[in-house]
Amino acid sequence: MRIRPKAKIEEPLDDWLITYADAITLLLAFFVILISFSKIDVQTFEKVTAEIKKEIRKEEKVERPIFSLFNNLQSILDGSPSIIQENSEVTFDDEGVVLEFNGKAFFKSGSADLLPEAQKIMATIAEEMGNPTYAKYFLDVEGHTDDIPIRTRRFPSNWELSASRAASVVRYFISLELNPARLKAAGYADTRPKLPNRDLTGNALPENQAANRRVVIRLHP
Repeated sequence: MRIRPKAKIEEPLDDWLITYADAITLLLAFFVILISFSKIDVQTFEKVTAEIKKEIRKEEKVERPIFSLFNNLQSILDGSPSIIQENSEVTFDDEGVVLEFNGKAFFKSGSADLLPEAQKIMATIAEEMGNPTYAKYFLDVEGHTDDIPIRTRRFPSNWELSASRAASVVRYFISLELNPARLKAAGYADTRPKLPNRDLTGNALPENQAANRRVVIRLHP
């Protein structure tokens, strides 16, 4: 009887060792990448932090004088005569501080000659702007009218009236020894109303027209 040779039984391969080695390699690569990203994040964080601190210091230099100026001007208005208090306001815009005065607090109707109370408040403002803290601040003065036409020898239109009113304010500031290089005057007539001069049917709105007759002083670095 022929004896069959025993079948050769091969020992199984250690596949689990290969899988384990791959896992270790991947894990090592992961930690290398993680450490690399951590280093980059630290460097980026330090850089961003430095920039933020720089911007904060820059903002402090700009904002603090603006806030103190706003508060000081508000105090000046609060302590002014009723004609000024009731016809003025101080606000912020994108550039700095804005002072607004209703026309009747500064001028008689159809006139560009400053009233005594207007001169007093302007003298106080000029004194404040003479503070070295605000030495680099500019004062842009705007004259605005309503849409009621004016036709006089001195003021053929609202353009001349608004420009003359702004110029009167600037000239008075100069007489108070503010540097002319810091000043600017502009007249806008009725082209930039604060409120609509008329309703949708074209009828005049007297209260709105009165609000549109104003002087605006923009104070900014």
